[in-house]
Amino acid sequence: MPRVSEEHLERRRRQILDAAQLCFARKGFNATSMQDVFTESGMSAGAVYRYFASKDQIIWALVAPTLGPLRERLAAYIRTEQTPTPAEVIRMLTREIVARSGPDGPLRLAPQVWALALVQPDAAAIPVRESIAGMRELWLEYAIRMRELGWVPDDTDADALAKAMFGLLPGFILQHLLLNDVTPDDFARGVEVMLPGPRP
Repeated sequence: MPRVSEEHLERRRRQILDAAQLCFARKGFNATSMQDVFTESGMSAGAVYRYFASKDQIIWALVAPTLGPLRERLAAYIRTEQTPTPAEVIRMLTREIVARSGPDGPLRLAPQVWALALVQPDAAAIPVRESIAGMRELWLEYAIRMRELGWVPDDTDADALAKAMFGLLPGFILQHLLLNDVTPDDFARGVEVMLPGPRP
C-alpha cells in the first residue's frame, strides 16, 4: 500500500480516537453513544465503522495513549544521570497527572478503563493489564536503583517496594478527580516522610 494511503488511514483513525476520548472524558463510557463519536469526529457511521467495529474496540484502542505517556515520562525521569529522589519522582508524575486530567483530559479515562477491565473477558482486558504491568516494572527498576544507592536498606524487597510505590498513583488520581483537594506538593511531602531518599 502506498505510504500516503497508510498515513491517511492513520490520521483518520487518530481523528476517531481523539473524538471518542473527548466524549468519554465528558460523559463516561456508558453514556457515550457511537452517534456521539460520529458527531464529535465529523465522520459518518460508515467511515467510523471501517476502523472500529464497536465502542468497546475504541475504548481498548485508547488504553495505550491514555496511560502510555505517563509511563514514558517515568522511564525517562528515573533513567537520568542524576537519579531523582522518590519525592521528586512523585511530584513530577502527579504534576503530569494534573496536566492531563482536566475536563477533557485523557487521564480522566483511567478509572473508567480500570473498572471496565474488571468485568470484561480476559482477552479484552489484556491492554489494561499490560499497561499496568509495564508501569510497575519501571517502579521495580527504580526500587532496585534506590537500593543500590543506599536510599533504602540493603535487604529491602525491591518488588514489594515497587508495588507499594506504584499504588500511590491510582490513589492520587482518584483523590484528584473525586475530591479535588490534593496537590502534587502534598503527595511529595508525604513521600519524603516515608522515603526520604539520599541520607546525609
